[in-house]
Amino acid sequence: MNVLGYRFEPRLWAIVITIISAIIFIELGKWQLSRAEEKNLQYEQLEQYAKQPAVTLPGTLVKLKDFQYREVEVSGEYLPEHTIYLDNKIYQGRAGYHVITPLKISNSKLHVLINRGWIATGNDRTILPSVVEVKGELKVTGIVASPEIKTFDLSDKIVEGQVWDNFNLERYQEISGLAMQPLMLLQKSEEKDGLIRDWSKPDSGASKNIGYAVQWFSLAATAVIIFIVLNVKRRNKKIE
Repeated sequence: MNVLGYRFEPRLWAIVITIISAIIFIELGKWQLSRAEEKNLQYEQLEQYAKQPAVTLPGTLVKLKDFQYREVEVSGEYLPEHTIYLDNKIYQGRAGYHVITPLKISNSKLHVLINRGWIATGNDRTILPSVVEVKGELKVTGIVASPEIKTFDLSDKIVEGQVWDNFNLERYQEISGLAMQPLMLLQKSEEKDGLIRDWSKPDSGASKNIGYAVQWFSLAATAVIIFIVLNVKRRNKKIE
């Protein structure tokens, strides 16, 4: 095809590669947009739950998806001997731990994990900061979150002691021997235990996926532009 002194004669293999590449990039961009929409819907759900009164967490086994992001209340008794300290938690620039204690649910064989809040590390990290024990029956109110918490793994060794780098519910059940609800509560109710419960409200995170989608669509456009540039050549004039 000749236009204005230029000819466009792409090879078949170049056409095929360009079409396949463009389709892949476009589909990846569409997938990122769908992830952004999903996150926005989750965030809207979280906003709706925040306006609703707390619901009671039952003593029977539940599903995380049925309670996640909701504010719930549960009655029971702490088992401080099974408390763990989740390491590498920063609050206002200071290093510390999240203190996680299981609560034995009243009139049930099940337990639920309570993230009771943040406490600073001491000058000697071999000595854990002391946490006030809350004894007897109490009612805890909190926001339901996933029990799987990851920061970074220093090694694959089995956790020993009370300090954990990452939290895995299945591993915790094996070590403690406790039957757990498949969720964790970020405690909101106040206790005179010296712990800080300043839970930051996350954004939807959709903007990151939209950014990725723009990158994939840009790659699709770039692939087409490169294809055209490499296959358009100036027509040679005949020498008289």
